[in-house]
Amino acid sequence: MTTTPTDDPADPSPGSPGTAAELADAMTRAIKRIRRQTGWRLEPYGITPGQARALRTLAHVPGCETPDHAMRLSDLADKLHIAPRSATTVVDALEEAGLVERSPDPADRRAVRLLLTEAGRAAVERIGQVRDEVAQEYFGEVSPEDEEVLLRVLRAAEARFLAAGPPRR
Repeated sequence: MTTTPTDDPADPSPGSPGTAAELADAMTRAIKRIRRQTGWRLEPYGITPGQARALRTLAHVPGCETPDHAMRLSDLADKLHIAPRSATTVVDALEEAGLVERSPDPADRRAVRLLLTEAGRAAVERIGQVRDEVAQEYFGEVSPEDEEVLLRVLRAAEARFLAAGPPRR
């Protein structure tokens, strides 16, 4: 007996629910491998993946080295989708390493702003280099054309997901 692509869950037809699930599984494996490699490569610098995310988030704020433009700790927690207490723990480690400084918020004495230090900026550069190296190694055999297609598809999927509104719980 021969099977059709829809009969064999290991070989779903394009566009079938099985194909979407296989794509999700492949993306999950890729993300885990890339994250693991990135974490291992950051280890010698004493930077965890969570700290790297926080530093990169802070670095995306224009003027993040000046008190007037520095991000509030609560805003960092929101952007990282973590509890403020967890953000405090991450920032404690970054401050201890000399990568960020806390500064009082001139508009709100209860709030704290986070300043990226020169060492923090250098760490962001290293993080970027590590991320680029890991991505190049993982996607090295993929053609530039296929990379563009994959990126376009993922951006379109993300846009559709966000346009649909928050998921129901």
